[in-house]
Amino acid sequence: MKQSKAKAKQAITFVWSGTDKKGKKRKGEKIGISEVQIKVTMRKEGIHNLRVRKKPKPLFGVGGKAVDPGDIAMFARQMSTMMTSGVPLIQSFDLVGQGHEKPKFQILVQDIKSIVEAGGTMAEALRAHPDHFDDLFCNLVHAGEQAGILETLLTKLAVYKEKSESIKKKIKGALKYPISVLVVALIVSAILLVYVVPVFSDMFSSFGADLPAFTQMVVEMSDFMVAYWMIIFGVLGALVVAFSQAKKRIKAFNNFLQRISLKLPLFGELLTKSALARFSRTLATMFAAGTPLVEAMDSVAGATGNIVFYEASIEIKNDVATGIPLAESMRAQGVFPNMCVQMTQIGEESGNIDQMLNKVADYYEEEVDNAVDSLSSMMEPLIMAFLGVLIGGLVIAMYLPIFAMGGVM
Repeated sequence: MKQSKAKAKQAITFVWSGTDKKGKKRKGEKIGISEVQIKVTMRKEGIHNLRVRKKPKPLFGVGGKAVDPGDIAMFARQMSTMMTSGVPLIQSFDLVGQGHEKPKFQILVQDIKSIVEAGGTMAEALRAHPDHFDDLFCNLVHAGEQAGILETLLTKLAVYKEKSESIKKKIKGALKYPISVLVVALIVSAILLVYVVPVFSDMFSSFGADLPAFTQMVVEMSDFMVAYWMIIFGVLGALVVAFSQAKKRIKAFNNFLQRISLKLPLFGELLTKSALARFSRTLATMFAAGTPLVEAMDSVAGATGNIVFYEASIEIKNDVATGIPLAESMRAQGVFPNMCVQMTQIGEESGNIDQMLNKVADYYEEEVDNAVDSLSSMMEPLIMAFLGVLIGGLVIAMYLPIFAMGGVM
């Protein structure tokens, strides 16, 4: 294992040139461990008079879009399809990599291929890229290689990744809309206070009459914004950056946010159901691969995406290691609904726990879909009301003195 990881770190891109069997000049690029390995590989392909050198690194790195989880799901799906069709593993890497439009994905696949060509297993090659392949993915690939059912487990991984990413996108979409509207509304309000309200304020001062209380309050807010807008936006920007960095770097702060998020109105239930769906789907996938329950719980804990369910999963792992049934331990944690616990218990008693957990995951994924739809339909009138009160209030405040003057005249 250590030796394969060392090789993985040394895999680089080489540029080669030579002549084929017909004497025609050929050139190209290939990822490998050393120049010797590249020469041996190319000679097997009928290339002679070889010249091989390391490819110079680009000044600004590899261009193009980054590899995302959707690409990893597609990688698992396509590799499974190729292997099921009888395509050799090395050739499958070439077909999958060359058929993708992202240069970074092509390099990733070629790097995996070079490690396998050098004698490593596919699981070892994937572990060399922890940013793209988590422990769950690598462990299942390793189990598939050991049991000779790699294509079957790759299919299960593809389904797992696709469903997990679908849930994440739905939740992000549900959160993105109100946040975007709120930010735009605040920006528009700031522009009105800084540029529009002062014009009306100058006009009102020429009237020589007292302004309505609401209008006077808005004018004072405008004066404050005009005087200190740079400081205000600087402080807001600093707070956003500080919050983002604290969330990334301070584990206790991030855990606190995750605990609070489950208690939020409207969104808390959505996040809870999402975590339950990921817990059930991950555990079902690990069971289907034949992974022992104690070992599976580490991957399950990391996949839940929330510290509350992470800690519950670790407690379950410790309980199961002492002989306590899974369903009983889940019930003791106090975070799993009765339906989830009962379905797990039925699965344990019938010996079909992976099927029961998949049904639980299907149920909560459907619940997430329904919750997102309900939340979207509920948020639209609330957002419209918020915009009406905020923007409409500023407009009314500016026209109140004019209405008062019209009444006097």
